[in-house]
Amino acid sequence: MKNFLLILSFASITLCSCKNNAEGEAATGNGQGQEVAYKSYGEDFKLNQSLTAAEMEERFQNMKPGDTAEVTLKATVNSVCKNKGCWMTLDLPEDNEDVMVKFKDYGFFVPKDIEQKDVVVRGKAYVTEVSVDEQRHYAEDKGETAEAVAAITEPKRTLSFLADGVLIEE
Repeated sequence: MKNFLLILSFASITLCSCKNNAEGEAATGNGQGQEVAYKSYGEDFKLNQSLTAAEMEERFQNMKPGDTAEVTLKATVNSVCKNKGCWMTLDLPEDNEDVMVKFKDYGFFVPKDIEQKDVVVRGKAYVTEVSVDEQRHYAEDKGETAEAVAAITEPKRTLSFLADGVLIEE
């Protein structure tokens, strides 16, 4: 009977380790037998396998505007909206361009201080062409100078991601 209660206690602790809300906590292995703690934003998801930034970069090279791919991606945050945390950019190793990440239905935000942190995003990767006005808006959100904002004069091909869930390494 003691063994049964011990097993039942362990099972209930294990099952309750993840919260199912807009901001929860999760833990998962890092592939080397170590637990990595994550804070969850948006929809919760299990971290089974994810693409590396280099693998995603290769996929983006083969995409054109209008193409989409459902993926889970692990990468490092380069910048985040300083007003609300309503977007972030992720680093790609070889490309001079970052991946612009927005959040599904504007339904959640991420912390504004997560530059250089590793994150895992799940959702839809796609390529778009971004207007001058939108590029200027993002530059202002990043705190760019008026001169830098005014220097944006042409639409550009942008690597984009619509995330329905984000895990941020703690």
